[in-house]
Amino acid sequence: MNFWRSFGNSMVITVTSTIFTILLASMTAYVIVRNKWKACGALFGMMIASMVIPFQMLMIPLVSLYGGVFGILNHRATLIFMHVGFSLSMATFMFHGAIHTNVPIALEEAATIDGCTRWQTYWQIVFPLLKPTIATVAIIDAMAFWNDYLLPGLVLGRKELYTIPIATQIFYGTYSTDIGLVMAALLLAMLPILILYMFLQRYIVEGVTSGAVK
Repeated sequence: MNFWRSFGNSMVITVTSTIFTILLASMTAYVIVRNKWKACGALFGMMIASMVIPFQMLMIPLVSLYGGVFGILNHRATLIFMHVGFSLSMATFMFHGAIHTNVPIALEEAATIDGCTRWQTYWQIVFPLLKPTIATVAIIDAMAFWNDYLLPGLVLGRKELYTIPIATQIFYGTYSTDIGLVMAALLLAMLPILILYMFLQRYIVEGVTSGAVK
């Protein structure tokens, strides 16, 4: 096992997917909350409905489409795109509740009176108020992306692209398993997520309950 190469693959995929999920979900939720268009309500309804569809229903047609038709498997960018797509609905739901409950419209109106554009209002007023939800989404999604085995196993076929969960399979043989090396690899693999959780744990409960009650 080339631990550092697998570690680097997992780090790049996890960090990039988490950042894109947070940015896209927070902006989507902001547009849905602050606009009363029917299209926004329909979009939010479809995103909520998509959360009940299990990934196992989609994995065969997904791999057939991306591999057989488009031929874009075996790329980290493809896996990042899929991670973001599958996690966007849940993240948008969490940001929607946080913005609706914890970001007063009066703050945005005051910023507009002071000359802020909609873009500046979002980044300077709204986004900083979402820190608890951002931390919660970061923990949930980073842990899911880092530990994911099924989707990377379907998308990444080349050994040099393996993430840590896939790479540790090298220690499992047909007739024997090197438990010592497996446990060492898994211990090293869990350290980044453990450290991240230690830094962000104080935001977890606040972020999960944000938007739950008014």
